[in-house]
Amino acid sequence: MLEQYLRRHRARFLTELQQLVRFPSVSAQPKHTGDIRACCDWVANHFRQIGLRVIVHKTAGHPIVEASTPRLPGLPAVLVYGHYDVQPPEPFDLWKTPPFGAVVRAGKIHGRGASDNKGQFFAHVKAVEALLATSQPLPVNLTFLIEGEEEIGSEALMKFCKQHARRLRAEYIIISDTGMYAKDLPTFTYATRGLTALEVRLDGPGRDLHSGVFGGSVANPVMQLARLLATCTDAKGRVTIPGFYAAVQPLADWERRAWRKLPVNDKRYAAALGAPTVTGETGYTTLERRWARPTFEINGITGGYQGPGSKTIVPAWASAKITCRLVPNQSPEKVRAQVIRHLRRHCPKTVRLTIEPGHCAPAFLTPPTGRGAKAALVALEKAFGQPPVCVREGGTLPILDVFRRHLRGEILLVGLGLGDDNWHSPNEKMELNNFYRGIAMSAELLQRLG
Repeated sequence: MLEQYLRRHRARFLTELQQLVRFPSVSAQPKHTGDIRACCDWVANHFRQIGLRVIVHKTAGHPIVEASTPRLPGLPAVLVYGHYDVQPPEPFDLWKTPPFGAVVRAGKIHGRGASDNKGQFFAHVKAVEALLATSQPLPVNLTFLIEGEEEIGSEALMKFCKQHARRLRAEYIIISDTGMYAKDLPTFTYATRGLTALEVRLDGPGRDLHSGVFGGSVANPVMQLARLLATCTDAKGRVTIPGFYAAVQPLADWERRAWRKLPVNDKRYAAALGAPTVTGETGYTTLERRWARPTFEINGITGGYQGPGSKTIVPAWASAKITCRLVPNQSPEKVRAQVIRHLRRHCPKTVRLTIEPGHCAPAFLTPPTGRGAKAALVALEKAFGQPPVCVREGGTLPILDVFRRHLRGEILLVGLGLGDDNWHSPNEKMELNNFYRGIAMSAELLQRLG
């Protein structure tokens, strides 16, 4: 009955996903506050239509949708997380279809948020609908938490989870906000990297100066910033900040063996990214660098004249945005302190250094050997028709640490996105096969967790 229901309602599922993607629910831009609220209301009403109890929680920011089944004694608690907010669509001129058009073409749905994260969390919603509609009682006490601030830091949800931790505690937490290793290759993600951020500014003269009249007599902040940042890494791709690697643990032998079996081609990988070649820390493969090694990255650098033509000045200031991706056991606060000490130690006295700490989040790691993980691996294989792979993820999901500390359940990362889905970039899309198979996977997983 379940499979028949899924086949019979496939076209409607797609139409509803298009409706969801068409909301320009951009959390970072105040002009879209009304769109965020409209999208939230649509999600809440959809949960009501399939028979769940719904509460829309107001926050200092954007609202949180909580939808749940009645609590029955003796059943395990399962929480499904997702987010209805999306990244800004700019630059508009690079989109081949309207960013909120939800155009379906060649087996894909195109639009901002199609894969990150509307299509992914909506697959779980449709799975629950199908189970309830075919009179298959859910063998779990189920709660959905769908937030509207993931793309701007999840501050409201973090506070919400801490305040309602006892009520929300679950034995299993299902999240589809990661990716698959390759097309048609189901993937279970058991680790993500952490993050620590800061902004550095160097001030020199009190104003921009004529480089002919004053150049050579005062420090150039742009030049000094470039030199300062260059002290943080070496030619072998190693971070040179003292203590940076102290807590980093080597990869387990089983991980190295498993990753060597994954299909990988460095030339095709570089070509797909438009890069001349791969590079990074000496002694590690591309996958190991992406998933299991910490980094020091300059995300942006500015200072001096940026307009057309030339302007011969000694700039008054220069600044850079920095993030470090971290691996399990590294403390974001300790690493940030190490970076700050290093920068202060190497900054010349000819400029004034200001450092503004930013957001941070620890790495996440859970071995893929728990009961929930085993259930997820079986569900993925049944839905996709081949054994899944177990991988780490190079990105960061700050909410995972909050879930781990306050909700305490086994976290199951079963992503449905692909590397070319263009998250945070123009022309975002989602493969419809992944959406449909994600529905089947979710239904199977919920039954197995019960």
